[in-house]
Amino acid sequence: MSKPQITALWALEASVRDKTFWKLLYESAVRAEEILRLNIQELFPADKRGRVVSKGGAVEWIHWQSGTAQLLPRLIAGRTHGPLFLTERKAPARTPTLDVCPVTGRARLSYRRAEEIFEESTRLLANPLASPDDFDDLEGWTLHRLRHSALTHDAEDGTSTPMLLARSRHASVRSLERYARPGVDAVAQHVAERDPAARRTR
Repeated sequence: MSKPQITALWALEASVRDKTFWKLLYESAVRAEEILRLNIQELFPADKRGRVVSKGGAVEWIHWQSGTAQLLPRLIAGRTHGPLFLTERKAPARTPTLDVCPVTGRARLSYRRAEEIFEESTRLLANPLASPDDFDDLEGWTLHRLRHSALTHDAEDGTSTPMLLARSRHASVRSLERYARPGVDAVAQHVAERDPAARRTR
């Protein structure tokens, strides 16, 4: 996803829950599954950070920016414990206690549902030449694209490899390579900025 596409994503009509989730996923560059496992008591809003359980089971810190910080209070709305991201309905009777909000009785949002919402919400963004009449036949973006895009944009902006490794929590540079590859627009800008003829005309 290009930076203009990310900007267009923030302008979409969406619930506070979904906007907060998308912002947090992009700003933190954390895996969607890890964010969905977040509980409110694991957040430290004043420091713009939180604790997540990583893919390997380790407890690690994630960090976010002002976009997420502005949305979190509206999402939390006075809750102090339980899942950060909730479904819109009451949890089924057999839902584990850890996945139920003690205040609202709603369940933790699942990856499957979060992916469905994002894919449907981004169908027209992902297919700018398509007609709204073709909406049901279009395919939107996956949640993983937000993490991928965040790391790619960091790389395009000159973020160092050690910092990209720390942000992505990849174990090796090789596993990071597919994220740190600048996009078409970034390469075009890089070439244009270094065009000797263009510099002479400024």
